[in-house]
Amino acid sequence: MLGTIVNTASIVAGTIVGTLLHRGIKEKYKLTLYNGLGLASLAIGLNATLQNFPKSQYPVLFILALAIGGVVGTALDIDGRFKRLVNSRSKATTNDGRSSLADGLATAVLLYCIGPLSMLGPVISALKGDNTFLFTNATLDFVSSTIFASTYGFGMVLAAPVLFLWQGMFYMVAQLSSTAISEALMAELLIIGGLMITGSGLALLQLKDCKVLNLLPALLVPVVWFFFVA
Repeated sequence: MLGTIVNTASIVAGTIVGTLLHRGIKEKYKLTLYNGLGLASLAIGLNATLQNFPKSQYPVLFILALAIGGVVGTALDIDGRFKRLVNSRSKATTNDGRSSLADGLATAVLLYCIGPLSMLGPVISALKGDNTFLFTNATLDFVSSTIFASTYGFGMVLAAPVLFLWQGMFYMVAQLSSTAISEALMAELLIIGGLMITGSGLALLQLKDCKVLNLLPALLVPVVWFFFVA
């Protein structure tokens, strides 16, 4: 649970820093921070994928998974629905014209919890003791929480326990089902997850919007494959 604890603490710390800033962070600094995080995501995502290619028992399974998962995710419009929901929340205001804390919290919880780092990270932590994904997510969430708190105030700290429970759920489920998740399956999940994190890095760098959330169903394809075939 170390990775989840660090991730939760990063939101608390970011909220404190953002509250102290009051006036917000200038756009040029936000851009610099996200450029750095984008490069880090590219490196971590590609490293995870390349490290696990030699361990794959089915070298083309990840392509099949991305194709099937992408089609399903696009049909469900996961990425579009998520972005519309976030945008509707972030643009909401109270009667006096100020941003609502409730809407800020809803937006933050969505951003903190939905994504390959936050969902796959606890699973890898539970099964392999590797917290790299969660530490990366913690850094991203620290920057995001600082920005949120500079706008909405210290009340944004309430998103931290929600993230802890969310990631804790994935962690516990992974531990309870650890005997059912083989090293081969884990390798396939890391190949796909690594590519999704690489896609997130490209989006942070504003190079290409890969609509990574539409690829989330791809993580289920290796699970189904190993259940019926392996």
